[in-house]
Amino acid sequence: MYTLCIVLVLIASVLMVLAVLVQNPKSGMASNFGASNQVMGVRQTADFLEKATWGLAVAIFALSLFATLAMDTKPAQSPAAAEASALVEEMAAPSEVAMPQVEVPSESPAEAAPQN
Repeated sequence: MYTLCIVLVLIASVLMVLAVLVQNPKSGMASNFGASNQVMGVRQTADFLEKATWGLAVAIFALSLFATLAMDTKPAQSPAAAEASALVEEMAAPSEVAMPQVEVPSESPAEAAPQN
């Protein structure tokens, strides 16, 4: 689902770029070089292109939010991070080498002192 959302966002982005490039500039230096209000010949074309631009912008926004929700919640783990976590687990695991046990005398220090 995430991949489908990304593909739709890319398609909508390309269509939006095309819609913006086709529009007639209303002011600025670029308007002096084009024909005045005769790019497509019909006023409704400019209205359609403006509505299409806004619709594509909303679609890109909504698809981006939906793609974020459709992403996997499990974070990706790099190979180095996997090795590091394996080392930490290995160090935290109890070792098989038995530590020598020492008996501790049960008598108190007062009893152990020689009596005169």
